Amino acid sequence: MTMDAILHLLHQALFGGIAAMGFGVLFNFGFRLLPWCGAAGALALAVRTLGLDDGWSLEAATFAAAIVTSCSASVLRRALGPVCNAVALAGCIPMVPGAFFGQALLSFFALTAPNPVNADQTIVLAIEYILRVIFTLGAIGAGLAIPAHLLKNREF
Repeated sequence: MTMDAILHLLHQALFGGIAAMGFGVLFNFGFRLLPWCGAAGALALAVRTLGLDDGWSLEAATFAAAIVTSCSASVLRRALGPVCNAVALAGCIPMVPGAFFGQALLSFFALTAPNPVNADQTIVLAIEYILRVIFTLGAIGAGLAIPAHLLKNREF
């Protein structure tokens, strides 16, 4: 692994952790759980970045990252308590492809113009972007739900 690849991975992990801590604040997690949210976000973005760098699709890399994050949070159930699945969710939210969703909305809005230019290309582009968003959200949901279901908390 080159130094540029390592720096790229650290960059993604750092800002994924910061974003996940921000979502932890939005979810009203206590200060004790915010570092765990940051760690979950850093882990999720690091795993996704490794998958993308290896040539995986965005959806596959996101699914793998969500599974790894959910399993890691479940392993730390004693330290986190019953909120371990919520911490994993906060760690995975930074992987939501907001840029694709924004492009899809802008493309759909462009179609509402009185005389849309290249309407065929615009609708194909809009559908492509919205499908990527839907499949990525599905990958996050499945990646979080599968380990949570298989590693149920017997104490809860």
